[in-house]
Amino acid sequence: MPKMKTHRGAAKRFNLTKRGKIKRAKAFKSHLLSHKSQKRKRHLRKPAFVSKADYKRILQLIPYK
Repeated sequence: MPKMKTHRGAAKRFNLTKRGKIKRAKAFKSHLLSHKSQKRKRHLRKPAFVSKADYKRILQLIPYK
């Protein structure tokens, strides 16, 4: 069986932690920021983790990460 290919788009968006969680960036932080509060923008900077429902699917996209 051939090696699986890593999905390059997913590889740039997700990172695997040592404990096996998948870290991701939060959405809504790229443009139209003037009307969003400082608190909201500050919280959007923090990393988030992929939900249990999507975990298996994302792991298939980044098998060697």
